[in-house]
Amino acid sequence: MRCRSSFVLVLVLMLVLMPNARAEQRLADLTVVVYNKNVPESVDLARFYAQQRGIASDHLIGLDCSSEEEISREEYDAKIANPLREIFKARQWWTLRNTGENQTVTSTAIRFVAIIKGVPLKIRAATNYPGDAPGPAPVGNRNEASVDSELTVLGLFSRQISGERSNPYFQAFRAIGEFENAVLLLVCRLDAPTGEIVRRMITDAIATEKTGLWGRAYVDLAQKKGADFAIGEDWLRAIVDQLHKVGVPGVRDDKPEVFPNDFPMTDAALYYGWYAGDATGPFARSDFRFSPGAIAVHIHSFSAATLRDEHAKWVGPLLAHGAAASIGNVYEPYLQLTPHLDILNDRLLHGFTFAESAYMSTRVVSWMSVMVGDPLYRPYAAWLQIDSGKIDNNFKRYHEFAVRNATRPQFDYIRVASHTASTERNCAMLEDIASIEAERGNFAAAADQFAAARRCYGDGGDAERVAREEASLAEKRAGVPNE
Repeated sequence: MRCRSSFVLVLVLMLVLMPNARAEQRLADLTVVVYNKNVPESVDLARFYAQQRGIASDHLIGLDCSSEEEISREEYDAKIANPLREIFKARQWWTLRNTGENQTVTSTAIRFVAIIKGVPLKIRAATNYPGDAPGPAPVGNRNEASVDSELTVLGLFSRQISGERSNPYFQAFRAIGEFENAVLLLVCRLDAPTGEIVRRMITDAIATEKTGLWGRAYVDLAQKKGADFAIGEDWLRAIVDQLHKVGVPGVRDDKPEVFPNDFPMTDAALYYGWYAGDATGPFARSDFRFSPGAIAVHIHSFSAATLRDEHAKWVGPLLAHGAAASIGNVYEPYLQLTPHLDILNDRLLHGFTFAESAYMSTRVVSWMSVMVGDPLYRPYAAWLQIDSGKIDNNFKRYHEFAVRNATRPQFDYIRVASHTASTERNCAMLEDIASIEAERGNFAAAADQFAAARRCYGDGGDAERVAREEASLAEKRAGVPNE
């Protein structure tokens, strides 16, 4: 029970400290918005986002750049990186120290960068780039990258483009405004197949912050074998444990296949999965929708190779189906160098912004990742408020129960939780208790809880999902001797 208690202790400390820290320095004041002034939609979306977030007009930066998703390294330098550096210097957002021919950023007034739809997404590989020193394969000789990840180290003024760079913010646990490294920029992208989707991502994020992100988490393991894949499975299993500890009901799929097309994925607030090439399962259905404000991530090497097609890869389709934020890769990143989803989920649950959570989870920058969503979005900010509003639902009641009872021994916690869920007819809580029992190997108890949850739901998609979970449990029980 030490892990459960530690998590809640940190949550309580965050409740006390986070609002005060954020009040001292508004996140909007630390943010710039970068758009393509040659694309009218980009201009309009930049103004809309700035207005919604209260970002000052002099923090909007229009670039004269290509509208293509993929550009050359020369275009990136001439049309994006160099103009941005000049603006940061001219507006005195950076304090610079000159050391010979080099410049060093010693302090910064900007920590967040919101890239708006219309700005290029990725930089193709270059050859014979002046000043570059390629290293050994398979990482050190690669110089293609996402535009966003390159911009995180804009303040390095470096000609070294091959290979990755270590992210000094990786595994941190503090707001970026308190982080001493002045170079790092947390760059996120407000981009999607249509401008309408981008607007909805912005408004959903802001609305969700006021009441909290409530709903289920769907975690889709792939049972991939081999040392090269173990880390991905570990991330997803860790997420399930994190969710149980704070009372976020989760549905975990252990089968190698992704969730099937007709799977009843109701109240989907979080989704983490892998490893299909294109969106499939429920996400290929025209009628599927995430809950407003949802965070959805599917691990795949080219999950964000394009954001303009709502049917291609993963990030675009997930956003088109209602998610407010996602993470993807524009080129092959190698699994170990993709964001660690367990860290992402942990930091989100602790009330950090989407940008902070995403970059705390990312081992390297100047690489292939793109963080797509409002950088300032805090989906669990309401957890950190003394009064989290008048909203009242079974998801919130389960979370509050989990926090209140976190220090109970596991067996006692399950006993009290089961009684509370039955008394209050909290069907989502009953279903999650059944999942906890199944993961602990208590198959008989899990079967009883699943049956209780199914009766609680009555009929419809939720009851159908529980029936599927019961069938999966029966398969596991059949393989356990003398169970």
